[in-house]
Amino acid sequence: MLTRHLLKQASTCRHFLLNSKTSSPFLTKSILFTSSSSSPESQSPTNTFVDDKVKDQYPTGTSISIDRSALYNLPEHSHEPTSDSELVKHLKGIIKFRGGPISVAEYMEEVLTNPKFGFYISRDVFGAEGDFITSPEVSQMFGEMVGVWAMCLWEQMGRPKQVNLVELGPGRGTLMADLLRSASKFKSFTESLHVHMVECSPTLQKLQHHNLKCFVEDDNSDGVEKRTVSMLAGIPVSWHALLEQVPSGMPSIIIAHEFYDALPVHQFQRASRGWCEKMVDVSEDSMFRFVLSPQPTPATLYLMRRCKWAAPKEIEKLGQIEVCPKAMDLTRTIADRIRCDGGGALIIDYGLNGVVSDSLQAIRKHKFINILDNPGSADLSAYVDFASIRHSAEEVSEDISVHGPMTQSQFLGALGINFRVEALLQNCTDEQADSLRTGYWRLVGEGEAPFWEGPDELVPIGMGTRYLAMAIVNKKQGVPVPFQ
Repeated sequence: MLTRHLLKQASTCRHFLLNSKTSSPFLTKSILFTSSSSSPESQSPTNTFVDDKVKDQYPTGTSISIDRSALYNLPEHSHEPTSDSELVKHLKGIIKFRGGPISVAEYMEEVLTNPKFGFYISRDVFGAEGDFITSPEVSQMFGEMVGVWAMCLWEQMGRPKQVNLVELGPGRGTLMADLLRSASKFKSFTESLHVHMVECSPTLQKLQHHNLKCFVEDDNSDGVEKRTVSMLAGIPVSWHALLEQVPSGMPSIIIAHEFYDALPVHQFQRASRGWCEKMVDVSEDSMFRFVLSPQPTPATLYLMRRCKWAAPKEIEKLGQIEVCPKAMDLTRTIADRIRCDGGGALIIDYGLNGVVSDSLQAIRKHKFINILDNPGSADLSAYVDFASIRHSAEEVSEDISVHGPMTQSQFLGALGINFRVEALLQNCTDEQADSLRTGYWRLVGEGEAPFWEGPDELVPIGMGTRYLAMAIVNKKQGVPVPFQ
């Protein structure tokens, strides 16, 4: 989850050039990861990876790295001796117990959501004081526009009397709070809602409870479970660790804002013997390092599926590919729920409408750092593959339609953010006006704000074209606003 303070463009590509004679203390057959033109598989048995057809179809190419807009250049991996954190000990223990490396996806998942030591589990990582800022934290107008979209979809659904309003990874709960506050005037809409917050972090659950101004109803009825209700609109609110725990049987409006980017990705690198999965191992000096798997891995099936969806020319030019099985599976779950119960899903994130190469990055205190340095102290995220989301949803059923992606600027503009900011500017102080203009630019602008007169290091950077919006709906409801 990541709205990144995008100051000057900086292309960062760091590789770990390791001594080919150094073997892993835990896996002697692992192939060291390098970015040179020499073939890493020369250090290992020649295993055929994926299959010969895939290998022949996609010839060896030069590895490329996606351009990352960073505040700071990525520092070299530190080799200074430090006392290991509990999470580092845990990760090394997993690798030692298995006798070999773990996938980048498993490393990412442990770093972010380990029940005891995960980055998201025990802290508030959002906002200026956290590690990154999300769109809802930039301006109230973002949540208000998402609320407009939800109400329009509810209208297209025929104004059902009961609807699940679901948010995946709600952060502080700011988006939902702004949505409910702005929608509270439309009683017929809010009275139909039951809000479901899908959140695995106990710390963030408490913060969401506070920001939604929730209280537990005083009901003395025997055998009746007490409800948690938001004072913002008198709407019941529930929390769940997984989407599957949200009750089915009624239409759902699902919001996934900066959620997909935090799902763990598997990384593959092209070699002469095929696509090899990049893994995380521990070197003899007890530092984390990347290696290549000598054998096919379970995630290879998802790689083959992703390659099938892409044009051959799109794959030929890539030396690395990221695939996200959890994103594919989650999308299928969402699409199946919409197929059965009706409703729709809105996905807003930063990413590409095509195959993603090397995008995984780490951010600590608004600075880009090395992915392997001090795991658990920084957020990890990767570009979202919107084309993969589309294909995953469309394969579920012919009753599902996918719309977009369009840029966040187009999405918010079509929903009326321009009129909203003008209305707010009519009744505010000079300080509030400056804040509104800055927030508006960050949401819909591109590049540095032309009106900025403050310090260069604080210039607002527009992310209106960096973020994309996509909708998944039941075909019976027609084309959702504003994708017509």
